[in-house]
Amino acid sequence: MDKINVMVVDDSAVVRQAMQEILTGDPHIGEVVCCSDPFAAAAKLQTFVPDVIILDIEMPRMDGLSFLKKIMSQHPIPVVMCSSLAESNSETGLKAMEYGAVEIICKPRMGTKAFIEESRILITDTVKAAANVQVGRISPKRFDVQPKLSADVMLSVPKDHSMIKTTEKVILIGASTGGTEALAGLLQGFAPDCPGIVIVQHMPENFTKSFANRLDSICAVSVKQADNGDTVLPGRVLLAPGNKHMMIKRSGARYYVEIKDGPLVSRHRPSVDVLFRSGARYVGKNAVGVILTGMGDDGAKGMRELKEAGAYNIAQDEKTSVVFGMPKVAIEMGGVDSVLPLKDIAADVIIHCRRHS
Repeated sequence: MDKINVMVVDDSAVVRQAMQEILTGDPHIGEVVCCSDPFAAAAKLQTFVPDVIILDIEMPRMDGLSFLKKIMSQHPIPVVMCSSLAESNSETGLKAMEYGAVEIICKPRMGTKAFIEESRILITDTVKAAANVQVGRISPKRFDVQPKLSADVMLSVPKDHSMIKTTEKVILIGASTGGTEALAGLLQGFAPDCPGIVIVQHMPENFTKSFANRLDSICAVSVKQADNGDTVLPGRVLLAPGNKHMMIKRSGARYYVEIKDGPLVSRHRPSVDVLFRSGARYVGKNAVGVILTGMGDDGAKGMRELKEAGAYNIAQDEKTSVVFGMPKVAIEMGGVDSVLPLKDIAADVIIHCRRHS
């Protein structure tokens, strides 16, 4: 298997050193070249063509967004934006996604041993996912991954669904790499009176609020970043906040979400597996599960549990997925009822909900 070559473009020597140490410590990553600004990177690209570029936004001489546009217009290479903007200026991050960035991650910073290890996992996983994104075709690769926690650390396996006796439908959606644009297309297919929707999209902390606001501005449904205790209502979309797990629960006839801290589950926080398992326990046959484009297998086990609880599940097809990882594994594990192109998913969800109300 060919190793992934990476270019890091950042004006901070400390960040360049940290990224070099993190990336070279992964056996699937090969050469790592660091550049202090876009001009140095442009010169290096004459002799070194990486599989992935990790790009800062705020740099001297040329900002990262301008360099990103040049890369995408002249010689497209998967780009991961790495910046503190995920904590301060997330609107700039959304603009980077519009310009063609594959993902956005937080800069590694000093902290506890657990935080540093989580950063290492998230950064290397993101680079591996980005290496699989190619314009016009899908070519996901399989990588060995470190041992990971399951949804057991947040919620035990549901054993009894006998208390689920409501006709109110709930749509549960999970997505990762490529999911920001996929969700925009999917949610635009729902009317204001559609069943309540809860979503886990792998995304950095403090980035999800701006993403929810963007979706709210272009969709007929109402979209917001979920707060603990928010009620799931028809026409309302609740997006899990970055760096927090989200579960759906029930009190009487009311569905609501619970936002909790916790360890990485299936290598992610928020985790699709955590959301789907809670749906299996508290929503059961009234749930419709949807798994969209993404690297890895987060959500596959949870989707199978949803199906075992009586839910109807849909996976995005390979042709329309940026990375056919999460849907593929969910299909292989037997948790999927229908495999559809992105443009057909919303209509299929609504038809099922009306037919089984």
